[in-house]
Amino acid sequence: MGAPAKSLSGLRQNIDAPVLDVQRLIVEQPRPLRLTRTRAGVLPGFGLSLGYTVLYLSLVVLLPLTALFLKLSTLHWAQFWTIVSAPRVIASYELTFATSFVAAVINTIFGFVLAWVFTRYTFPGKAIFDAFIDLPFALPTAVAGIALTTVYADTGWIGRLLTRFNIHLAFSASGITIAMIFVTLPFVVRSVQPVLQEMEKEVEEAASSLGAGRWKIFSRVIFPAVLPALITGFGLSFARALGEYGSVVFIAGNMPMKTEITSLLIITKLEQYDYVGATAIAIVMLVASFVLLLGINALERRSRRFQEVKA
Repeated sequence: MGAPAKSLSGLRQNIDAPVLDVQRLIVEQPRPLRLTRTRAGVLPGFGLSLGYTVLYLSLVVLLPLTALFLKLSTLHWAQFWTIVSAPRVIASYELTFATSFVAAVINTIFGFVLAWVFTRYTFPGKAIFDAFIDLPFALPTAVAGIALTTVYADTGWIGRLLTRFNIHLAFSASGITIAMIFVTLPFVVRSVQPVLQEMEKEVEEAASSLGAGRWKIFSRVIFPAVLPALITGFGLSFARALGEYGSVVFIAGNMPMKTEITSLLIITKLEQYDYVGATAIAIVMLVASFVLLLGINALERRSRRFQEVKA
């Protein structure tokens, strides 16, 4: 019994020895360094990209706005209020905001219709008409103003026909609205068009197969999906119209207290070397546009969240 037990013990030692040696090597050897492979991007690293972004925004946006507020700091509050609350300035505010709002509402309605037609239908010359939507982006606004005045003036192609019914578009608030509509229409169309392109027609067909009519499909399926895009387009159109100058200056007539928009009033004060007055009015329009965009962005986010919760 002693010899077999001894042989078994030796055999066990012979088997365990290599295992112990391997374990000892694993413990004693330093662990290899894990090389984390990072994916190389097209742009440089985060630090350089962030620095370039901050520098670019500072030169283009922050420094001019800072200079604007520094110029305003030379005024006392009473002087500032006297400038921005003058009757001529108040009249320009009312005209600018009213015409901009009307133009944005009209563009929201008809911009959606245009986006729907370009997305859902095929017809000859579709690409050409679609390219015309972006024409206000490429066309100088002064050229647009001259063209609109030529067409809608009392001696123009359309204006002479309307004068027979005692309708005068040029040199009135209606002419200002038309110019703003022309300039800001692409903002609504290009905001809504991608959303309509991504919508699946199967959803509408499924709603139709369940017995939903056209109006119910539009109000329950299509409209909720495009509502955030419509809000974005309306906001961009409204904000852009508030600062429009070139296309409006020719067709407005520029009559103080009647057809003088705020941007034209700012230019008038600059031509009169009233830089402080122009700065004060510009600050009011800047703050109003910023608050408008902030509110519309919050409304858009709320609409998206509501649609996600509802879905």
